[in-house]
Amino acid sequence: MNALATAQQAYSSNSAATRTPRDAEYETLARITHRIRAFAAGDAADYPKLAHALHDNKRLWTIFATDVASPENGLPTELRARLFYLAEFVDHHTSLVLARKANVEPLLEVNTTILRGLRSGAS
Repeated sequence: MNALATAQQAYSSNSAATRTPRDAEYETLARITHRIRAFAAGDAADYPKLAHALHDNKRLWTIFATDVASPENGLPTELRARLFYLAEFVDHHTSLVLARKANVEPLLEVNTTILRGLRSGAS
């Protein structure tokens, strides 16, 4: 391989579009939401996969809660409080779903609403 080809290869991966933190949040939340939806519609054999997807969702919402609780978070105070409340709701409702005392629909609605906000660029 010559020097020009080596340079092109080295810089080609850097020429890809840079993802913003919002893009990363959207992608992660969308992937988890898709998994929850897919496994919730499945049969009893899919329950372990659903439980794993719900666990991942709960962990992501814990990260969101930690972020919005930080004094360095730049979001408006009221929005931070609402997001923190949603994280608490997700935590509680996930426990109910795992105990088979509730369905996943409210969790899917919360995630879908947040995905819309992330996609629209709302802060």
